[in-house]
Amino acid sequence: MIIQSSQTPLNNEYDYIVVGSGAGGGPVAANLARAGFQVLVLEAGGNEEPLDYQVPAFHALSTEHDDLAWKFYVQHYEKEERQKSDERNYLDGKVVNGAPRHGIFYPRAGTLGGCTAHHAMIFISPHNSDWDYIAELTGDASWVATKMRDYFVRMERCGYFNRWSDLFNSARHGFSGWLPTSTADPKLLARDFSLAKLVFAALKQPFESHLASASDLIKQILARFDPNDWRRIKEGFVGAAFTPLTIRNGKRYGTRERLTETMQEFPDGLTIKLHALVTKVKLTADNRATGVEFLDGARLYRADPKAALTGEVTARRVVVGARREVILAGGTFNTPQILMLSGIGPAKDLRAHGIEPRIDLAQVGCNLQDRYEVGIVHKMKQDFEILRNASFVTPPAGEVGDPELQEWRNHGRGLYATNGAVAAIIEKSAQGLDDPDLYMFAVPGHFSGYRPGYSELVREVKNQFTWVILKGHTNNSAGWVRLRSADPRDPPDINFKYFDEGNDTSKNDLEGVVAGVEYVRSITASKFTKDLIAAELVPGPNVQTTEQITDFVKSNAWGHHACGTCRIGREGDSVLDSRFRVWGTKGLRVVDASVFPRIPGLFILSAVYMIAEKASDAIIEDGRNPL
Repeated sequence: MIIQSSQTPLNNEYDYIVVGSGAGGGPVAANLARAGFQVLVLEAGGNEEPLDYQVPAFHALSTEHDDLAWKFYVQHYEKEERQKSDERNYLDGKVVNGAPRHGIFYPRAGTLGGCTAHHAMIFISPHNSDWDYIAELTGDASWVATKMRDYFVRMERCGYFNRWSDLFNSARHGFSGWLPTSTADPKLLARDFSLAKLVFAALKQPFESHLASASDLIKQILARFDPNDWRRIKEGFVGAAFTPLTIRNGKRYGTRERLTETMQEFPDGLTIKLHALVTKVKLTADNRATGVEFLDGARLYRADPKAALTGEVTARRVVVGARREVILAGGTFNTPQILMLSGIGPAKDLRAHGIEPRIDLAQVGCNLQDRYEVGIVHKMKQDFEILRNASFVTPPAGEVGDPELQEWRNHGRGLYATNGAVAAIIEKSAQGLDDPDLYMFAVPGHFSGYRPGYSELVREVKNQFTWVILKGHTNNSAGWVRLRSADPRDPPDINFKYFDEGNDTSKNDLEGVVAGVEYVRSITASKFTKDLIAAELVPGPNVQTTEQITDFVKSNAWGHHACGTCRIGREGDSVLDSRFRVWGTKGLRVVDASVFPRIPGLFILSAVYMIAEKASDAIIEDGRNPL
C-alpha cells in the first residue's frame, strides 16, 4: 500500500479523479476502485494520526488539532452590531494561530478522511421526507425513501442490534457493510451515581409522555430506543433515544479507514495523493472535464493553522488527467470554490475576480444551510466521579497515560471509547410538524459553542453538565459561499445569514430553538436534579423571558453541518442533476454535503454516506459504457 508523497510521480491519467477524501469522496473512491477502475484521490491535507484522531472521547480536541484542522472564520450575520453581539464567539482582529482573525470560528478538517476525522461519530438516519423531497423535486423515483434505505443497509455493519431477534429484518439494519456502528456501554453510568441520576431525570419525561399502552412499551423495548430502526423512522421517532456511533473496537472509524483498507485489498486500483490543493478543473472547449490542476505541497491552504499566511510560497503546479470523470468532494465550502475557480458559477462574480466564466451557473455557492445549536450549561455541586481519572491528555512518548487511556489502549473500552453523550431525546418543537426537529443530548462537561480554545474546557472542567440542543430541518437557505479572491489558497467568503437576515419567514427555526431551551429547562428543574445542580451558567438566571431566550439564541447559536451550496434540482435553478452531474458539463460530478437542496434529518453524516453510495452506482453504471 502506497500513499503518494510529493516525490513519487503520478500517472498521467486515471479513470477517475476524486477531489477530497471525506464522507462523500472517500466511499465513492473506494467503491470505484473495488469495481475495477483506476482511481486517484487528491487530498489537500496529510495523514497524521494522533490520539486526538483515534480516541472517540477526544473528538473536540481533534477539531482544534493543528495537524488535522482547517480553521475557517465565517459570518453569521451581515449587520455588524448583531455579528459582534457576542464577544465570546466573534473575533474582530484577534490574533489566533499567529494571525488576526475576523468572524466566528468554524472547524473543518484538512486531513485524510475529511471531517470524518474530527466529527462526534453520531450516525442517525435521515427522515424519509428528506429523500422523497428530492424525488419529487427532480422527478427521479430512484431517490424515494424506501429505495434510499437500501444504501443505508448496504453500508452499515450494525454491532448493536441482534439480527436474529428480527428474522425478517423489519428494522432494515445492515450487517455486512463497510461502516461499523455501535453504542456506548450503558454500564459506564454505574461509575457515577450523580450522572446516572441526571440521565434518569432526563429520560423519565419523554419516556412517560410517549408510552400510551403496554404495546408501546414492548415496541420501545424491541426497538431499543434505536433512532435508526426503520419501523420507528416510518412512524416519526420521538422520545428517548440512544446514540448510534461509528466506532469500531473503541476507535473512530471513518473514510480514512475505508480508503486504507481498500488500498490494501486493491493496490492497483486506488492511489491517494496527499498535500494536493486542487486549483481548478481542466475543461475542453465543449466543457468536458478532462482532469484537474493542483498545487503540490503541504499546508498551502490558508485555513490550515500552520499555513504561511503571507509572502510567496513555492509549490509545484501539477496537471493530471481523468479518462472518464472528475468527482468533486471537497465539501460545502471548497467544492463551490473549486467550481468558481474553474469558471463555473455566477458570471458577474467571477468576472469581478478576473475569472472568465465558462458556464454561468448562478446557484453555485448559494443555498448555504446549517443546523442551529445552543448549549445549556450547568455547574454541578461536585465533580463527576466518572471524570476523576480522565485527563484527556496525550502522554509523552513512552508513558502510559491516565487510567482511562490505559483501559482504552488495553481493552478498547471505557469512557474514552465513547463520544461523551450520555442521554438523548428526539422531539418536535411544535405540534403539526411532519418530522421531529429537535435532537437534545447531554454530556458531562462544558460545550457552549465553537471558539478558539474551546476544546481545552474538556480537560479543565470536571463539574459542569451541558445539554446541547440541535434544531434539525431548518428552513433558512439564504447563506452563501463566494470567492474572496482568485487565489486558490484563500478560503472563500462565507455568510450563513442567520435568523432575521435569512429567508425563514415562518420563524420556525428561531422559535424551535427557543422551544428546545424551554424543554431542557423543564428537565433540569426536576426534583431529581435539585440536589445535584448548583446553578445554570449558560444562558444563566438572567435569561428567563421568551424575549430574553430569543436574544440569547440569536447571539449564541452555532452550527457544524454546512450543506447545500451545489444543490441538486431542476435545470436553471440548481447546480446538479439527479445523477450528481454539473449542469452544462460532461464528466464532472459533485458528491458531498453541498448537493442537498434542503438540509436533511438531524445529523448529516449518514445522509452524505448514503448519497455517496448512490452516486457510486450512477458513476459505475455510466462507467461500464465504452469511452
